[in-house]
Amino acid sequence: MSAQLTAATTLAAGTSTGEAFQFWILGTVAVIGALCTILMKKAVHSALCLAGTMIILAIFYLANGAYFLGIVQIVVYTGAIMMLFLFVVMLVGVTAADSLTETIKGQRWLAALCGLGFGVLLIAGIGQASLTQFNGLGKANAGGNVEGLAALIFSKYVFAFEITGALLITATVGAMVLTHRERTERAKTQRELAEERVREGKHLPPLPAPGVYARHNAVDIAGLLPDGTPSELTVMQTLRERGQIRDVSGEAMNDLKALEQRSSDRLERSDRDRAEEASK
Repeated sequence: MSAQLTAATTLAAGTSTGEAFQFWILGTVAVIGALCTILMKKAVHSALCLAGTMIILAIFYLANGAYFLGIVQIVVYTGAIMMLFLFVVMLVGVTAADSLTETIKGQRWLAALCGLGFGVLLIAGIGQASLTQFNGLGKANAGGNVEGLAALIFSKYVFAFEITGALLITATVGAMVLTHRERTERAKTQRELAEERVREGKHLPPLPAPGVYARHNAVDIAGLLPDGTPSELTVMQTLRERGQIRDVSGEAMNDLKALEQRSSDRLERSDRDRAEEASK
């Protein structure tokens, strides 16, 4: 045991200043990103923090000579899977206002138990790595990083690799089953939807376009009614909730008043000219 501790101390002492600086700086950022992943209230922010943590892990792989794992971590996990999660979250619109009611009884206790077991495995792995003498990256990558990794995956750790693959496939199928929703009722036809709108007194014809009578055609400018007031139906509800609607009703009313004034002045001149011609 003392010989193993001496070897581990020698390996730790052989770490250069740059490697130690890189580990403590990026390791701290990775831990902060991991904590933010589970503490952020918005799912989009959690996904971005997880993506940053994955990129830092890829840097650690590259710094330790595991070039294949580093590139796969960036291209596959961060570049493909994590961005897919991010786009799905942005499209679905998951927010902190979603219901937190448990649909499966006891899932929180089960998740806490699984987290505790994972923590024990992690501590055991770190302890094993601290007390074990390593062969070194030079011997492991003697025939190349990809060849050395393939030899370990398909020989020594082949069963763990197959079990992990089966677990990922099972998780994918489970996610598809959980997100699939059976339609329990017949979809309404266009005629039925139209009759329903008529009965409820909703707006029957197509909605007016934005900017009507406002001398603008931007989507963030509400159209004007004949009396000059803005119409709520001409702009998207999303823009209205964000507060991105521009109100030009006052400007349009001023232009309309100026136009009416010019028209009245022109009509007065025309009436005066006709009266003068009639008097002659």
